[in-house]
Amino acid sequence: MTMFTANWWINFITPCTIIVTIAYYFCVSTFKKWEQLNVPYIKPIPLFGNLLNVALGKDHPLDFYNKIYHKFAAHKYAGVFQMRTPYLMVRDPEIINDMLIKDFSSFPDRGIYSDFVAEPLTNNLLLMENPQWKIIRNKLTPAFTAGKLKTMYDQIKECGDELMKNIDIDLNRTSNEIEVKDIMGKYSTDVIGTCAFGLKLNAINDDESPFRKYGKLIFKPSLRVLMRELCVMITPALLKVVRLKKFPTAATDFFHAAFNETMTYRLENNIVRNDFVHYLMQARNDLVLNTDLPKHEKFAESQIVANAFVLFAAGFETVSSAISYCLYELALNKSIQDRVRKEIQLQLSKNNGQINHELLIDLNYLDMVIAETLRKYPPLVALFRKASQTYRVPNSSLIIEKGQKIIIPIYAIHYDNKYYSDPEKFIPERFSAEEKAKRPSGVYLPFGDGPRICIGNFFNG
Repeated sequence: MTMFTANWWINFITPCTIIVTIAYYFCVSTFKKWEQLNVPYIKPIPLFGNLLNVALGKDHPLDFYNKIYHKFAAHKYAGVFQMRTPYLMVRDPEIINDMLIKDFSSFPDRGIYSDFVAEPLTNNLLLMENPQWKIIRNKLTPAFTAGKLKTMYDQIKECGDELMKNIDIDLNRTSNEIEVKDIMGKYSTDVIGTCAFGLKLNAINDDESPFRKYGKLIFKPSLRVLMRELCVMITPALLKVVRLKKFPTAATDFFHAAFNETMTYRLENNIVRNDFVHYLMQARNDLVLNTDLPKHEKFAESQIVANAFVLFAAGFETVSSAISYCLYELALNKSIQDRVRKEIQLQLSKNNGQINHELLIDLNYLDMVIAETLRKYPPLVALFRKASQTYRVPNSSLIIEKGQKIIIPIYAIHYDNKYYSDPEKFIPERFSAEEKAKRPSGVYLPFGDGPRICIGNFFNG
């Protein structure tokens, strides 16, 4: 009996010890990287790397990146461990500019994990890698120009008129208070719907609008989203087991059906509109239906729909957030608000009361206000890139290996008083031509920069 018990313990402890040893080695096997490359870094903790407080909910990723950024203020870059994955945080504007623009060919991909087979709607312009990213980008860029924006003024004005009617109704009903984020979300949903997809969604008047409902669902925080991100940071292979998706199935099913239906309707009824859907359909003809195209250059039907999905999802959220923050700052800063109003009234008087392209390009101070809003409230906390080849950092001994992931901490840079004095204050004059000329490139990145800058940024033209 004693022998049986001893053997049982040995048989139990031995494999457990082996498993624990392998797991521990897996968790710490990357932790010597920055020391070996003589890159400054914070000592990581097994499994969590530098993310323990983020995993425990004590820190937001924004706070985490800020702490690293400021801790290594004397350095051009620093090593970070997101769980066991080593990232290079780049904080020097010149190096950032090189990576995003001059040496873009070495960093063309974002390096953000997604399983395109399990989640086909993630196989889009945002997450695609070269060469497919470049192919679809070239097909869709003509849809995002100042010239195209000119043709959309009537649709945007119509949405704006409905917005103002609803604001008046809300103000009369709620004692001079409105929920700006919600109403701007409805407005931006309508603008994206009509301008990009030719759909009159009427979300502004319909609280049950499915586009608004499922659009909000995409960005709703949940335990599922948190667990998925933790799995990706530990090892993406875990997602093959737990099958956690980036977006709720109900939302992706709805958008997949809606965008497919839109394109099918246009084909069957021979409808041609000079909008985003038109360019998607052209891309479908050239990249999906073209039988002469080599196999490695062909796209799937799902990739066309995926790019419709990402434009809608990214478009309505970033637009509504930017407008909401802008209105918030104008409410807090009456002198700025008065100056914006005065500029608009002056230009309207010169333009017979008409809002058009010519009027908008003369609203220089409003442009500064929007730029300052995007500095204080950038759509993204950070940019991510992945090295596609070995790269030597200019004027440095550091050699970045192929596959190395990069973090560019947008928010921390936007709040660095080295580039923006009193960064917590809302000062639109920072973006006058004279002030912009004083700053280096690479310190204002609300849309990213270089060839992979957010495609919607072209609307700013």
